[in-house]
Amino acid sequence: MKKSVLINRIIKPFNKKIEVTSDKSISIRCVLLASQAIGTSKIYNLLESEDVINSLLAIKKLGINYKKFKNFYEIYGYGINGFCPKKNARINAGNSGTLSRLILGLLINIRNKVYIVGDASLSKRDFSRVTEPLKSFGANIVSKNNTLPLSILGSEFLSPIDFKEKLGSAQSKSSVMLAALKTPGTTIIKAKKSRDHTELLFKYLKVPMSIKREQKYDLIKVDGPFNFKGFNYKVPGDISSCSFFLVLTLLSKNSKICIKNVNINKTRIGIVNILNRMNAKILFKNKRNYNGEIIGDIFVKSETSLKAIKCPKSLNSYAIDEFLIIFLVAAKAKGISSFSNLGELNKKESPRLEVALKFLKMIGVNFLRSGDDIKIYGRPDLNLNGNYTMKNFRKDHRVFMMSCIAALTFGGRWKIHDKDSIKTSFPNFIKKIKSLGAKVY
Repeated sequence: MKKSVLINRIIKPFNKKIEVTSDKSISIRCVLLASQAIGTSKIYNLLESEDVINSLLAIKKLGINYKKFKNFYEIYGYGINGFCPKKNARINAGNSGTLSRLILGLLINIRNKVYIVGDASLSKRDFSRVTEPLKSFGANIVSKNNTLPLSILGSEFLSPIDFKEKLGSAQSKSSVMLAALKTPGTTIIKAKKSRDHTELLFKYLKVPMSIKREQKYDLIKVDGPFNFKGFNYKVPGDISSCSFFLVLTLLSKNSKICIKNVNINKTRIGIVNILNRMNAKILFKNKRNYNGEIIGDIFVKSETSLKAIKCPKSLNSYAIDEFLIIFLVAAKAKGISSFSNLGELNKKESPRLEVALKFLKMIGVNFLRSGDDIKIYGRPDLNLNGNYTMKNFRKDHRVFMMSCIAALTFGGRWKIHDKDSIKTSFPNFIKKIKSLGAKVY
């Protein structure tokens, strides 16, 4: 099977309505929470990517059965004490930081040792952000250098904790919240602002919880232990997947797109807030509330007068997965765009800040770096005509997709390796861009 793609022409103008793949973050959380419910849960529109399939395989290893039907998955849970892994069970999280970190929170009361492993990329990522608080609950976690592989042995004598989450990591916050479900007493989390899918799902499931919104932090209290019944949930479209089509449209000539049924939760639309400050004029229509998440249709058209931005740090955690594609817009915008405090980008599937700077240098866009701050000197006249190769980016799905968008909008002749990386989050990405008229070989 071919493992790279060739793109040698920009995309022609298009005017389309599309839907993107289902929300990966919510899909994984639904699988994990359904595994803790009492009874049958039905998850509709579940993303069938490698990360989510690995989540299903993980709960199977822990004694939870599931069945796939035409339009939904059924997951059969036995409550918060329902996991029954075999001795020395081994869970392979693949490339998924969300799965590997969140499932640790559900394992803190399991009395059989469980091993968590991942692929080469995931095994380079730091896990102290979840292992340290989970140890405070009473779990025994063994890891060399705070990376995978690791082992966890839960405790039957758990104690609630007070946890200060300082990174803006939704994974860290969520792992502690899941642990709190199994812990007698009140767990208190002072969390830097980040995506709130776990809080919304807890509210939907009527988990005893309070949230006090402060200017820079959320104060979250979870009372445990708590059992909840099986539930039904339809997963909306993913704004992270949507972002590639927003930028493809913005940077293409005379093009328009409507992306339907996307999750536009305010903690997920950092990229829209950033792009609109760059004169993108992205609109939301048909907004409706679904179990706390806001679903809507997104409209955008091409824009020839993009302008630079001084990006507020407060938007970083709400757009952390989209900065690669934001940098493409900055490369085309008029003026000097500045971004600060982006060290968290280097803790993703690849060191994304380093990859982005190498990419900008390759395409001839100047930048100035100072620690984790960068300035990008935009080139509105950017028009490539050389040969470009993208490889050695740790099979990071977002680097692959960003490279495709650059090829389709900036020009040049591109060979982009590791096509299989998109199976992590957006398996039909190539098919979807071809539906807009892209020539990809």
